[in-house]
Amino acid sequence: MRYLNGLFAQPTGSQRRPLSGRTDMTPNAAGGFVFALSDWGRLDRFLILGSEGGTYYASERTLTVANAQAVVRCLAADGVRTVARIVELSRSGRAPKPDPALFALALAASVGTEPTKRAAFEALPLVARTGTHLYHFVGYIDGMRGWGRGLRRAVGRWFTDRPAAEVAYQALKYQRRDGWSGRDLLRLAHPTPPTESHRQLFGWMTSGWPSVGEAPHPDPALRAIWAFERAKRSTDATEIARLIRDHRLPREAVPTEFLTEPTVWEALLETMPLTALLRNLATLTRLGLLAPGSPWTATVADRLTDGEALRRARLHPIAVLGALRTYAAGQSVRGEHTWTPTARIVDALDAAFYEAFALVKPTGKRWLLALDVSASMTWGSIAGMPGLTPRVASAAMALVTAATEAESVIVGFSAGPTGLSPLALSPRQRLDDAVRTIERMPMGGTDCSLPMRWAAERRLPVDVFVVYTDNETWAGAVHPLEALRTYRQQMGRDAKLIVVGMTATGFTIADPTDGGMLDVVGFDAAAPALMADFAAA
Repeated sequence: MRYLNGLFAQPTGSQRRPLSGRTDMTPNAAGGFVFALSDWGRLDRFLILGSEGGTYYASERTLTVANAQAVVRCLAADGVRTVARIVELSRSGRAPKPDPALFALALAASVGTEPTKRAAFEALPLVARTGTHLYHFVGYIDGMRGWGRGLRRAVGRWFTDRPAAEVAYQALKYQRRDGWSGRDLLRLAHPTPPTESHRQLFGWMTSGWPSVGEAPHPDPALRAIWAFERAKRSTDATEIARLIRDHRLPREAVPTEFLTEPTVWEALLETMPLTALLRNLATLTRLGLLAPGSPWTATVADRLTDGEALRRARLHPIAVLGALRTYAAGQSVRGEHTWTPTARIVDALDAAFYEAFALVKPTGKRWLLALDVSASMTWGSIAGMPGLTPRVASAAMALVTAATEAESVIVGFSAGPTGLSPLALSPRQRLDDAVRTIERMPMGGTDCSLPMRWAAERRLPVDVFVVYTDNETWAGAVHPLEALRTYRQQMGRDAKLIVVGMTATGFTIADPTDGGMLDVVGFDAAAPALMADFAAA
């Protein structure tokens, strides 16, 4: 196909017009001509990035509707394949949030064929792994369809197929979400308890227990419920801490009035999951537990930098990046609380960000990383994370590659005379410092052909060009695929181009007919490894 492109894809003089002979080019929302993603490619982008916050050119509602329509087309083309992809991306931990997968699964269970609906219901426990996931799924599907036998059976199995102790933990940790509770779902699904433990647990979830004795419940599966009921009646922080330690109560099971007690938090810290730990770093710092030199500071820092534990917990890099930016700022997003960040915790979060990505082996190739820093990249947020714009996220992703590849150059599309400026960034910088450097860069129009032209003018040998963009580009007289073709000819190098899409739009500047171009989803936890594999091939 490269021979055909070289013969028939004639220059147009503007990215606002398609190349001659390329009927597969389409205008993006900014008016530039690019390529439309396949519905399957768009499904992946939506499942990983979602559509929260919209983009500079499309509102959240518009973007969500467009992505939902793409999901529906995938379901119509091959519903079982669509469900399998939803499960694969959900279970792999590659997406920052579960909501897009839960929404897509609800669509499959609502508009799919009967085989597709059966596959969706069977997949429910694989995608809705926690109580809050289940409530989100029910919230989505309740607005799409009624409660038929298949849905009731699937929701009921979510409760009956799990051990009673696990269901009890989920019931304590996620007592109510999106206007739904466990009692609501049990009353709608009417599951038959498979064991006596389940029968008593379901009874507590729907009607409560009339009394709570002094001694722990005789059934080990129900002792956490007993401890929760005891904690509600307690007036002593020491007793609360003992109940937490003895019965592994989660933070959500602790009465609110005790959540300012350091002794209670010390007990919670002993078994707190990593995701919960990230959310509570500021509270732990305000209470003095994460002070400089504190033994808890050392313990927490060690946990945050344990790469294997991070991967087991499916802690997504974007969750770490969000925690890092918030914690280092010393102020909550809404400005309700402030704290003095502890340097060792900031450093640990910085290291955790790199550890949270899939393991990447250096390729030894020469990389040129180009960051779109235009206005459109400052709009919206990645996976709905406050303050994590595509611009910030692309900067962080570029540093992951730079930290792995010794031969890498980072540039940004700027308002300077050449439209492209080198960025003096080093992976040895702390991540939040590097991101601030990029945020200070004067934004300019994004001509995605510039990286190849810039390298050609300087006779710079490059094996892999990487452009981080929302694909809503239009500036420039030369299309990126033309510039890459010219660079290959002038330099005698079979250079590749990777386009990292930072929003869930349906466009890409990567030519789908060129085997040397790859489109990947931004802030996919597996993206750096996928990019390295493509570069090395």
